[in-house]
Amino acid sequence: MEILALWGLFAGLVLGTLIVDLLVFNRKPHVMLLPEASVWCGIWVSLAAAFGAAVFVLEGSAKGMEFITGYVIEWSLSVDNLFVFIVIFRYFAVPPAYLHRVLFYGIMGAVVLRGIFIAAGVGLLTYFHWTIYLFGAFLVFTGVKLLRAGEVEVEPQKNPVLRFFTRLMPIETTYDQQKFFVRRNGNLVGTALVPVLIVIETTDVMFAVDSVPAILAITQDPFIVYTSNIFAILGLRSLFFLLAGVMGMFRYLKVGLCFVLSFVGVKMLISDLYKVPITVSLGIVAGILAASIVASLVFPPAENPAEGQHADGSAVLPGGPEGPVAHGKDIEHRAA
Repeated sequence: MEILALWGLFAGLVLGTLIVDLLVFNRKPHVMLLPEASVWCGIWVSLAAAFGAAVFVLEGSAKGMEFITGYVIEWSLSVDNLFVFIVIFRYFAVPPAYLHRVLFYGIMGAVVLRGIFIAAGVGLLTYFHWTIYLFGAFLVFTGVKLLRAGEVEVEPQKNPVLRFFTRLMPIETTYDQQKFFVRRNGNLVGTALVPVLIVIETTDVMFAVDSVPAILAITQDPFIVYTSNIFAILGLRSLFFLLAGVMGMFRYLKVGLCFVLSFVGVKMLISDLYKVPITVSLGIVAGILAASIVASLVFPPAENPAEGQHADGSAVLPGGPEGPVAHGKDIEHRAA
């Protein structure tokens, strides 16, 4: 009965907040400035904290700690994903006023995709226990690979899903407000926002390959895995606008994430010999992330960290006020 109450609370919090977000506060396209982004970040973190408290009360401290640890891991991985989103939006020269709508539907797709990945991961670990070693080794490998990786490169022209879609439907080279599809001479065509959404969705699939095994190292309870994952990614939109102008300051965050992934990978590999207590896991993960943030602030990059912000503190977002005409003249080639 308690778990059903928690599922109902989760659905009510998420659906209610998303409806208010989309139909009330973001009904018309606008650039989300720092104050608004800060408020929405606070709302999503507060909702996650309130839900975590409910898990503590109804399911016990062990499940509550699993939720918090899973949320921290997924949230930290999501912050790193924002770097890739910025590169994608710059590539397509998306006008800042349309970014919220693209992120909204992109994350809605991620909610469904994460559910599928989580169900598959839990199923594999339940019926084929030996796959835990594959997941663990993959996370360690990913952590090492991430540490050695250079600048993120986005090549949508090589995206097979985008190439397939453009063969099925014509794509315009310009943006039409924040619409994804329009009628032209009686025919349905996609606007320039469609390729952006497709690339965001397919990129999230790659993110899920890392993040889902990472949280499965903490718990294999589908409810905890899914809810902590969803709460983390739903706050991505406001977090994007909050951090877009200052993410360059966190130069060592990626290093911290490498150690986090490697730690949870090792935790999986030794799970049959020794189960790391959940409180120890949370302490180690939080300590690694805190150390990476402190190191980033103590040893800032050579360039001016305030660069990329307006005088009012809001971020200079991809696309600029000129929109796709000024920056996206080759968008037809990019979408092809």
